[in-house]
Amino acid sequence: MAAHLSSGRVNLTALREAGRRELREFLDKCAGSKAIVWDEYLTGPFGLIAQYSLLKEHEVEKMFTLKPGRLPAADVKNIIFFVRPKLELMDIITDNVLREDRGRSPQRDFHILFVPRRSLLCEQWLKEQGVLGSFIHREQYSLDLIPFDGDLLSMESESAFKECYLESDQTSLYHAAKGLMTLQALYGTIPQIFGKGDCARHVANMMIRMKREFPGSQNSIFPVFDTLLLLDRNVDLLTPLATQLTYEGLIDEIYGIQNTYVKLPPEKFAPKKQGEGGKDLPTEPKKLQLNSAEELYAEIRDKNFNAVGSVLSKKAKIISAAFEERHHAKTVGEIKQFVSQLPHMQAARSSLANHTSIAELIKDITTSEDFFDNLTVEQEFMSGIDTDKVNNYIEDCIAQKHPLIKILRLVCLQSVCNSGLKQKVLDHYKREILQTYGYEHILTLNNLEKAGLLKPQTGGRNNYPTIRKTLRLWMDDVNEQNPNDISYVYSGYAPLSVRLAQLLARPGWRSIEEVLKMLPGPHFEERQQLPTGLQKKRQQGENRVTLVFFLGGVTYAEIAALRFLSQMEDGGTEYVIATTKLINGTTWIKSLMEKLEPAPF
Repeated sequence: MAAHLSSGRVNLTALREAGRRELREFLDKCAGSKAIVWDEYLTGPFGLIAQYSLLKEHEVEKMFTLKPGRLPAADVKNIIFFVRPKLELMDIITDNVLREDRGRSPQRDFHILFVPRRSLLCEQWLKEQGVLGSFIHREQYSLDLIPFDGDLLSMESESAFKECYLESDQTSLYHAAKGLMTLQALYGTIPQIFGKGDCARHVANMMIRMKREFPGSQNSIFPVFDTLLLLDRNVDLLTPLATQLTYEGLIDEIYGIQNTYVKLPPEKFAPKKQGEGGKDLPTEPKKLQLNSAEELYAEIRDKNFNAVGSVLSKKAKIISAAFEERHHAKTVGEIKQFVSQLPHMQAARSSLANHTSIAELIKDITTSEDFFDNLTVEQEFMSGIDTDKVNNYIEDCIAQKHPLIKILRLVCLQSVCNSGLKQKVLDHYKREILQTYGYEHILTLNNLEKAGLLKPQTGGRNNYPTIRKTLRLWMDDVNEQNPNDISYVYSGYAPLSVRLAQLLARPGWRSIEEVLKMLPGPHFEERQQLPTGLQKKRQQGENRVTLVFFLGGVTYAEIAALRFLSQMEDGGTEYVIATTKLINGTTWIKSLMEKLEPAPF
């Protein structure tokens, strides 16, 4: 089934459809009524592929969360476990199955669906526990790349960075390669592959091998993508550590966006009733979905936060003017016309109210002294000021016991902006952190060092200034309202990863050969042969389409910067973004943290 380009965007519905089809086929194998037992982590990603209605059509009557103990009572023929292949989950499933009442009639049939791959280790484990034979169907559902938006795909593999860089476990890279093969089956072979970093090299090698091993994978679909750019997260460790300053980036930094949903403090969203003096304030967090299906959000999500206020006030004027129109509607025709527009206008008004509330919540934080001080230090480091000595602000924050993650983000940022810290400075920070926050964090510091985030400077050379100047990573005169460069997403700092993508498109990486050598891992180019007749003849003014795949995670600010490049008048390249996980500095550092549990005696 060929997928096509739609209105300047790659149409990702074909991918979602393929996912739904695979799900339907599996559900139909388990004939009769069904209950699904969910690994909780999968419910969010699945929600982006299939709504509950699709499951209901296939006789799914109940849904439960996977937890130890007896399974809840359900009068169904089939119990299906949807799980990631993790041993600790197999223990829970074993417990569920063993506690099943064998005397009940009729008996319930068990099935297991591994996401994204079956695992021999897990099946062996179930066999040793004596329950493997209880499962009639044992299959896999290859949920590799999940469409999050019109130009965004994520594998939502939360431990990919840690696995690749700390544990030398390349499972997630194999899933990435498989995901790319699925993508090529739907959207045509990608003729050019560029990459930077060790993981990028691995993924490209696996893709080339898979293509060789499955000669049938050569398809006759006209390629939608011209180029694939594979980028290792550790080529640019700096960007996720900095505070994102786009609207969407700040929502994620402050509240955390999960599978396109955000939970917000409810008091800002309570309907204001006259004379009730805020009696029954809601206590449940307000849950909102954020994606480009919402017109206003699509317009403001990628703007620098300082440019959002003026858009919201302009919109407010337009909407009240539209509602005023009703007083001018005289004839039946005019009234009908007004009524037909009403649903759209009401949706726009409620969207505006929500985003005004969110913007107020964010503004309370961004105008605080603490936010300003933190940002000032970040910007000093990124522009190369005082990166080689102990920073007073960081010391004060440790003394006042600010959240540990905030400290780690700043110390790692300083280390990255100085190509590592002098041993004396590094030891000082480590000592302060362990004495204040507890010695159990020694494992975390060790992980950060292994990942290259917090390390001693080797060879006594700081390469960052050269990289910063050559790639123009710091721009002094940044225009936040009407940006002319990607550096607006961090109010001065241009994300290194996106600068690499921009320079690859024009004038090409040959122009920055020296700097590429300073960044970790190899850089390479591969070409995939296309069958004759499928080579693209570019029309005048037609854009190239590049898929940028971030191995190890990507931030919303980087996505905003790539969208900015896609929209540039003379850019000539449109970007689609794929990643192992959507991250921000906090979730990223959290994934590397380890807590030593006290001994149980």
